[in-house]
Amino acid sequence: MPSFRFRTVYSGFLIVGFLLLQYTAVAGNTQSPKISKTTREEIIHAFNEDLVYISTKFPMGKTGLRLKNGVITPNGAELEHLMALWGPAAKPGDRARISDVLIKDNYIRFEINGGPVKKQKWYQHIQISGANSSTPIAPSDASANARGSFVDLYFDKYVPELTGPELKELLRPIFDFNSKSPLEAYLESVSAPVRDAIKSHHVLVGMNGEMVIYSKGRPPKRVREHANDADYEEWIYGTPPQDVDFIRFVGDEVVRVETMKVDGQKIVRVDKEIDAGTATLAKKEQVRPATAPTLRRPGEEMPENDRQSPSNAPPIASPPPPSGPDSQPN
Repeated sequence: MPSFRFRTVYSGFLIVGFLLLQYTAVAGNTQSPKISKTTREEIIHAFNEDLVYISTKFPMGKTGLRLKNGVITPNGAELEHLMALWGPAAKPGDRARISDVLIKDNYIRFEINGGPVKKQKWYQHIQISGANSSTPIAPSDASANARGSFVDLYFDKYVPELTGPELKELLRPIFDFNSKSPLEAYLESVSAPVRDAIKSHHVLVGMNGEMVIYSKGRPPKRVREHANDADYEEWIYGTPPQDVDFIRFVGDEVVRVETMKVDGQKIVRVDKEIDAGTATLAKKEQVRPATAPTLRRPGEEMPENDRQSPSNAPPIASPPPPSGPDSQPN
Protein backbone atom coordinates (compact mmCIF):
# COMPACT_ATOMS: atom_id res chain seq x y z
CA MET A 1 0.00 0.00 0.00
CA PRO A 2 2.74 2.59 0.84
CA SER A 3 4.45 1.67 -2.41
CA PHE A 4 1.30 2.41 -4.41
CA ARG A 5 0.81 5.76 -2.60
CA PHE A 6 4.43 6.74 -3.36
CA ARG A 7 4.02 5.94 -7.05
CA THR A 8 0.83 8.00 -7.20
CA VAL A 9 2.44 11.05 -5.57
CA TYR A 10 5.53 10.75 -7.80
CA SER A 11 3.38 10.56 -10.93
CA GLY A 12 1.48 13.63 -9.78
CA PHE A 13 4.73 15.61 -9.43
CA LEU A 14 5.76 14.57 -12.95
CA ILE A 15 2.45 15.74 -14.42
CA VAL A 16 2.59 19.09 -12.59
CA GLY A 17 6.22 19.59 -13.64
CA PHE A 18 5.39 18.86 -17.27
CA LEU A 19 2.49 21.33 -17.24
CA LEU A 20 4.71 24.02 -15.68
CA LEU A 21 7.32 23.50 -18.40
CA GLN A 22 4.66 23.79 -21.08
CA TYR A 23 3.29 26.99 -19.54
CA THR A 24 6.77 28.49 -19.22
CA ALA A 25 7.56 27.69 -22.84
CA VAL A 26 4.37 29.35 -24.08
CA ALA A 27 4.68 32.38 -21.79
CA GLY A 28 8.35 32.88 -22.69
CA ASN A 29 7.68 32.93 -26.43
CA THR A 30 7.66 36.74 -26.74
CA GLN A 31 9.62 36.97 -30.01
CA SER A 32 8.03 38.99 -32.77
CA PRO A 33 6.56 36.96 -35.65
CA LYS A 34 8.17 36.83 -39.05
CA ILE A 35 7.69 39.80 -41.29
CA SER A 36 4.40 39.75 -43.15
CA LYS A 37 3.84 40.33 -46.82
CA THR A 38 2.13 43.64 -46.09
CA THR A 39 5.04 44.90 -44.00
CA ARG A 40 7.50 43.84 -46.72
CA GLU A 41 5.63 45.97 -49.23
CA GLU A 42 5.48 48.92 -46.84
CA ILE A 43 9.21 48.84 -46.10
CA ILE A 44 10.10 48.68 -49.79
CA HIS A 45 7.62 51.46 -50.55
CA ALA A 46 8.87 53.71 -47.70
CA PHE A 47 12.65 53.26 -48.05
CA ASN A 48 13.17 52.71 -51.79
CA GLU A 49 14.46 55.87 -53.54
CA ASP A 50 14.82 57.63 -50.19
CA LEU A 51 17.66 60.12 -49.70
CA VAL A 52 19.93 59.57 -46.70
CA TYR A 53 23.20 60.89 -45.30
CA ILE A 54 26.02 58.38 -45.01
CA SER A 55 27.55 57.75 -41.58
CA THR A 56 30.38 55.38 -42.54
CA LYS A 57 32.59 54.49 -45.49
CA PHE A 58 31.21 52.38 -48.35
CA PRO A 59 33.66 50.71 -50.77
CA MET A 60 32.72 50.18 -54.38
CA GLY A 61 32.65 46.61 -55.66
CA LYS A 62 30.74 43.48 -54.75
CA THR A 63 31.96 43.44 -51.14
CA GLY A 64 29.50 45.64 -49.31
CA LEU A 65 28.94 46.18 -45.59
CA ARG A 66 27.30 43.90 -43.02
CA LEU A 67 25.47 45.28 -39.99
CA LYS A 68 24.38 43.07 -37.09
CA ASN A 69 23.72 44.00 -33.47
CA GLY A 70 25.07 47.50 -34.13
CA VAL A 71 28.47 46.26 -35.39
CA ILE A 72 29.67 47.05 -38.91
CA THR A 73 31.94 44.67 -40.84
CA PRO A 74 34.36 44.91 -42.52
CA ASN A 75 35.97 47.68 -40.51
CA GLY A 76 39.41 49.00 -39.59
CA ALA A 77 42.31 47.97 -41.80
CA GLU A 78 40.17 45.58 -43.86
CA LEU A 79 37.74 48.36 -44.78
CA GLU A 80 40.57 50.78 -45.60
CA HIS A 81 42.10 48.13 -47.88
CA LEU A 82 38.82 47.77 -49.79
CA MET A 83 38.49 51.55 -50.07
CA ALA A 84 42.02 51.79 -51.49
CA LEU A 85 41.49 48.81 -53.81
CA TRP A 86 38.10 49.68 -55.30
CA GLY A 87 37.60 53.33 -54.39
CA PRO A 88 34.80 54.90 -52.33
CA ALA A 89 31.14 54.54 -53.23
CA ALA A 90 30.25 56.93 -50.39
CA LYS A 91 31.94 58.57 -47.41
CA PRO A 92 30.68 60.05 -44.14
CA GLY A 93 28.71 63.21 -44.81
CA ASP A 94 27.82 62.26 -48.39
CA ARG A 95 24.20 62.18 -49.44
CA ALA A 96 23.12 58.97 -51.17
CA ARG A 97 19.97 57.43 -52.57
CA ILE A 98 18.65 54.04 -51.48
CA SER A 99 18.17 52.58 -54.94
CA ASP A 100 16.84 49.14 -54.02
CA VAL A 101 15.56 47.21 -50.97
CA LEU A 102 15.70 43.40 -50.94
CA ILE A 103 14.23 41.41 -48.03
CA LYS A 104 15.72 37.92 -47.60
CA ASP A 105 15.25 35.21 -44.95
CA ASN A 106 17.36 36.72 -42.17
CA TYR A 107 18.60 40.03 -43.60
CA ILE A 108 17.51 43.13 -45.51
CA ARG A 109 19.77 44.50 -48.23
CA PHE A 110 19.83 48.24 -48.89
CA GLU A 111 21.60 49.21 -52.12
CA ILE A 112 22.81 52.78 -52.55
CA ASN A 113 23.47 54.79 -55.72
CA GLY A 114 22.55 51.95 -58.07
CA GLY A 115 24.18 49.12 -56.14
CA PRO A 116 27.37 47.18 -56.88
CA VAL A 117 26.22 45.66 -60.19
CA LYS A 118 25.41 47.59 -63.35
CA LYS A 119 21.72 47.05 -64.13
CA GLN A 120 20.01 47.48 -67.49
CA LYS A 121 16.90 49.57 -67.89
CA TRP A 122 13.80 47.79 -69.13
CA TYR A 123 13.96 49.52 -72.53
CA GLN A 124 17.55 48.33 -73.06
CA HIS A 125 16.21 44.80 -73.47
CA ILE A 126 14.07 45.82 -76.49
CA GLN A 127 15.60 45.03 -79.89
CA ILE A 128 14.63 45.84 -83.45
CA SER A 129 14.86 42.82 -85.72
CA GLY A 130 16.44 43.32 -89.12
CA ALA A 131 17.12 41.08 -92.07
CA ASN A 132 20.16 39.36 -90.60
CA SER A 133 20.48 40.71 -87.05
CA SER A 134 18.79 42.49 -84.16
CA THR A 135 19.75 45.90 -82.81
CA PRO A 136 18.85 47.19 -79.33
CA ILE A 137 16.97 50.50 -79.36
CA ALA A 138 19.10 51.77 -76.46
CA PRO A 139 22.46 49.97 -76.30
CA SER A 140 24.05 49.70 -72.87
CA ASP A 141 27.73 49.99 -72.07
CA ALA A 142 28.57 46.53 -70.73
CA SER A 143 32.06 47.70 -69.76
CA ALA A 144 30.76 50.48 -67.51
CA ASN A 145 31.40 49.89 -63.82
CA ALA A 146 28.71 50.30 -61.19
CA ARG A 147 29.51 53.07 -58.72
CA GLY A 148 27.23 52.05 -55.84
CA SER A 149 27.40 49.67 -52.90
CA PHE A 150 25.12 48.01 -50.33
CA VAL A 151 24.66 47.07 -46.69
CA ASP A 152 23.05 43.89 -45.35
CA LEU A 153 21.15 44.32 -42.08
CA TYR A 154 21.21 40.91 -40.37
CA PHE A 155 18.85 39.46 -37.74
CA ASP A 156 19.39 36.41 -35.51
CA LYS A 157 16.97 33.95 -37.14
CA TYR A 158 14.60 35.77 -39.48
CA VAL A 159 13.43 39.24 -40.45
CA PRO A 160 10.73 40.14 -37.89
CA GLU A 161 7.79 42.49 -38.00
CA LEU A 162 9.24 46.03 -37.91
CA THR A 163 7.92 49.56 -37.98
CA GLY A 164 9.62 52.36 -39.89
CA PRO A 165 11.15 54.03 -36.79
CA GLU A 166 12.44 50.67 -35.53
CA LEU A 167 14.17 49.98 -38.84
CA LYS A 168 15.68 53.47 -38.92
CA GLU A 169 17.07 52.93 -35.42
CA LEU A 170 18.77 49.69 -36.51
CA LEU A 171 20.26 51.45 -39.55
CA ARG A 172 21.57 54.42 -37.54
CA PRO A 173 25.25 53.30 -37.68
CA ILE A 174 25.00 53.39 -41.50
CA PHE A 175 22.35 55.90 -42.54
CA ASP A 176 21.22 59.21 -41.08
CA PHE A 177 17.63 60.02 -42.08
CA ASN A 178 17.58 63.43 -40.39
CA SER A 179 17.63 66.58 -42.47
CA LYS A 180 21.07 68.09 -41.92
CA SER A 181 23.96 69.49 -43.88
CA PRO A 182 26.83 67.27 -45.08
CA LEU A 183 29.12 69.13 -42.66
CA GLU A 184 26.91 68.24 -39.67
CA ALA A 185 26.77 64.62 -40.76
CA TYR A 186 30.54 64.50 -41.23
CA LEU A 187 31.26 66.05 -37.83
CA GLU A 188 29.29 63.25 -36.17
CA SER A 189 31.58 60.67 -37.80
CA VAL A 190 34.92 61.93 -36.47
CA SER A 191 36.57 62.07 -33.07
CA ALA A 192 36.28 65.06 -30.74
CA PRO A 193 39.75 66.58 -31.46
CA VAL A 194 39.08 66.55 -35.22
CA ARG A 195 35.56 67.88 -34.71
CA ASP A 196 36.81 70.78 -32.57
CA ALA A 197 39.58 71.58 -35.06
CA ILE A 198 37.16 71.67 -37.99
CA LYS A 199 34.74 73.92 -36.11
CA SER A 200 37.56 76.39 -35.36
CA HIS A 201 38.97 76.15 -38.93
CA HIS A 202 42.20 74.71 -37.53
CA VAL A 203 44.40 72.17 -39.35
CA LEU A 204 46.17 69.41 -37.41
CA VAL A 205 49.26 67.55 -38.56
CA GLY A 206 48.06 64.06 -39.51
CA MET A 207 44.72 65.13 -41.00
CA ASN A 208 43.74 63.90 -44.47
CA GLY A 209 42.63 66.06 -47.39
CA GLU A 210 38.93 65.61 -46.67
CA MET A 211 39.34 66.88 -43.11
CA VAL A 212 41.29 69.91 -44.29
CA ILE A 213 38.60 70.78 -46.85
CA TYR A 214 35.88 70.60 -44.20
CA SER A 215 38.03 72.79 -41.96
CA LYS A 216 39.35 75.41 -44.40
CA GLY A 217 37.45 74.86 -47.64
CA ARG A 218 39.05 74.04 -50.97
CA PRO A 219 42.50 75.63 -51.33
CA PRO A 220 42.66 78.75 -53.52
CA LYS A 221 46.18 77.74 -54.55
CA ARG A 222 48.12 74.48 -54.74
CA VAL A 223 51.83 74.05 -55.35
CA ARG A 224 53.57 70.77 -56.10
CA GLU A 225 57.23 70.43 -55.20
CA HIS A 226 59.97 67.82 -54.86
CA ALA A 227 62.48 67.90 -52.02
CA ASN A 228 64.53 65.38 -50.03
CA ASP A 229 63.64 62.59 -52.49
CA ALA A 230 59.93 63.04 -51.83
CA ASP A 231 57.06 64.64 -53.74
CA TYR A 232 54.70 66.84 -51.77
CA GLU A 233 51.90 69.30 -52.36
CA GLU A 234 51.19 72.51 -50.46
CA TRP A 235 47.75 74.00 -50.08
CA ILE A 236 47.95 77.75 -49.51
CA TYR A 237 45.21 79.64 -47.67
CA GLY A 238 45.11 83.41 -47.22
CA THR A 239 46.94 86.34 -48.75
CA PRO A 240 48.89 89.20 -47.13
CA PRO A 241 48.15 91.33 -45.18
CA GLN A 242 46.26 88.41 -43.61
CA ASP A 243 47.75 85.31 -42.01
CA VAL A 244 48.85 82.76 -44.61
CA ASP A 245 48.73 79.00 -43.98
CA PHE A 246 50.89 76.54 -45.92
CA ILE A 247 49.50 73.01 -45.51
CA ARG A 248 51.97 70.40 -46.78
CA PHE A 249 50.74 66.97 -47.89
CA VAL A 250 52.70 63.82 -48.58
CA GLY A 251 50.17 61.54 -50.18
CA ASP A 252 46.87 62.28 -48.43
CA GLU A 253 48.38 63.17 -45.04
CA VAL A 254 49.28 66.57 -43.63
CA VAL A 255 52.94 66.41 -42.58
CA ARG A 256 53.65 70.11 -41.98
CA VAL A 257 51.64 73.22 -41.15
CA GLU A 258 53.37 76.58 -41.54
CA THR A 259 51.62 79.83 -40.63
CA MET A 260 53.01 83.25 -41.54
CA LYS A 261 51.51 85.84 -39.22
CA VAL A 262 50.78 89.43 -40.17
CA ASP A 263 53.51 90.63 -37.78
CA GLY A 264 56.12 88.46 -39.56
CA GLN A 265 56.16 85.62 -37.02
CA LYS A 266 56.46 82.15 -38.52
CA ILE A 267 54.89 79.16 -36.74
CA VAL A 268 55.78 75.66 -37.95
CA ARG A 269 54.26 72.39 -36.74
CA VAL A 270 55.58 69.02 -37.91
CA ASP A 271 54.82 66.67 -34.99
CA LYS A 272 51.84 64.42 -35.68
CA GLU A 273 48.79 65.66 -33.78
CA ILE A 274 46.11 63.28 -35.04
CA ASP A 275 45.91 59.90 -36.78
CA ALA A 276 43.35 60.19 -39.58
CA GLY A 277 43.04 56.41 -39.76
CA THR A 278 41.66 56.22 -36.21
CA ALA A 279 39.84 59.56 -36.13
CA THR A 280 36.57 58.04 -37.36
CA LEU A 281 34.30 57.08 -34.49
CA ALA A 282 33.39 53.44 -33.86
CA LYS A 283 29.69 53.43 -34.66
CA LYS A 284 29.00 50.40 -32.50
CA GLU A 285 29.64 52.61 -29.47
CA GLN A 286 26.84 54.94 -30.50
CA VAL A 287 24.11 52.32 -30.94
CA ARG A 288 22.70 49.94 -28.40
CA PRO A 289 22.98 46.37 -29.75
CA ALA A 290 19.82 44.49 -30.70
CA THR A 291 19.69 41.28 -28.67
CA ALA A 292 16.45 39.95 -30.19
CA PRO A 293 14.83 40.12 -33.62
CA THR A 294 12.43 42.87 -32.48
CA LEU A 295 12.59 46.26 -30.81
CA ARG A 296 8.91 46.46 -29.89
CA ARG A 297 8.12 46.18 -26.19
CA PRO A 298 5.22 43.92 -25.17
CA GLY A 299 1.95 45.83 -25.34
CA GLU A 300 3.50 48.89 -27.02
CA GLU A 301 1.24 50.54 -29.57
CA MET A 302 2.46 53.14 -32.03
CA PRO A 303 0.72 54.85 -34.97
CA GLU A 304 3.18 53.17 -37.33
CA ASN A 305 1.90 49.75 -36.25
CA ASP A 306 -1.22 50.21 -38.39
CA ARG A 307 -0.34 48.11 -41.42
CA GLN A 308 -3.72 47.92 -43.13
CA SER A 309 -2.43 49.62 -46.26
CA PRO A 310 0.95 50.49 -47.77
CA SER A 311 -0.18 54.11 -47.68
CA ASN A 312 0.15 53.97 -43.87
CA ALA A 313 3.92 53.47 -44.08
CA PRO A 314 5.80 55.94 -41.83
CA PRO A 315 6.61 59.16 -43.63
CA ILE A 316 10.28 59.82 -44.24
CA ALA A 317 11.44 63.37 -44.81
CA SER A 318 13.76 63.99 -47.74
CA PRO A 319 16.94 65.90 -46.81
CA PRO A 320 17.55 69.30 -48.39
CA PRO A 321 19.98 69.66 -51.32
CA PRO A 322 23.61 69.29 -50.20
CA SER A 323 25.70 72.37 -49.76
CA GLY A 324 28.94 70.59 -50.68
CA PRO A 325 32.11 69.92 -48.72
CA ASP A 326 33.08 73.56 -49.05
CA SER A 327 30.41 74.53 -46.54
CA GLN A 328 31.91 76.21 -43.52
CA PRO A 329 30.64 75.86 -39.95
CA ASN A 330 29.29 78.90 -38.19
